[in-house]
Amino acid sequence: MTDGVRASDAERGLVVERLGRAMEHGRLSAVEYDERVAAAYAATTRGELADLTKDLPGHLW
Repeated sequence: MTDGVRASDAERGLVVERLGRAMEHGRLSAVEYDERVAAAYAATTRGELADLTKDLPGHLW
């Protein structure tokens, strides 16, 4: 994933799905989830999206 490439709506949606799974598994609080979802929809690049999930385990996706 190239960090500076503009993110698509589909990529934003995938990140939101991943964040939902992380919350379901107790990795994020409801407040953290809400903050990250807002940031995902505001993200303009793939790098910004990647930052939102980089501290979460990969097995959730």
